[in-house]
Amino acid sequence: MKLLVVEDEPLLLEIIGKKLEKEKIQVLLADSAKKGFEFLANEKKLPDAIWLDYCLKDITGLDFVIELKKHEKWADIPVIVVSNSASTEKVNSMLALGVNKYLLKANFRLEDIIKEVNDLITKNEPNTCR
Repeated sequence: MKLLVVEDEPLLLEIIGKKLEKEKIQVLLADSAKKGFEFLANEKKLPDAIWLDYCLKDITGLDFVIELKKHEKWADIPVIVVSNSASTEKVNSMLALGVNKYLLKANFRLEDIIKEVNDLITKNEPNTCR
């Protein structure tokens, strides 16, 4: 399982990365939207999902998702937004663009968010039973 985390708070990004690695999840850590898009453009195997902060230094999460959806190769990657701000307008805008979940950081422990990400990835994996 591979996850791209786009979070511009360095300490939080480091903590998320360590916790995900303990859970045996391969992580790509991006401290900006620009770096996130660089990972997507250069990785041979795309991530199974994207963990996205809404408030980034270079663009908003909304703009990130709009750009993501423009690329056919990336458009179907599940996205889970994890943010400190969640107005009804923001949440509805993100869900309308195809974001799979929008979680308010204050309402979830890190372990709970990781479970949500795992559930999302598992739900989107193709059935390999024959």
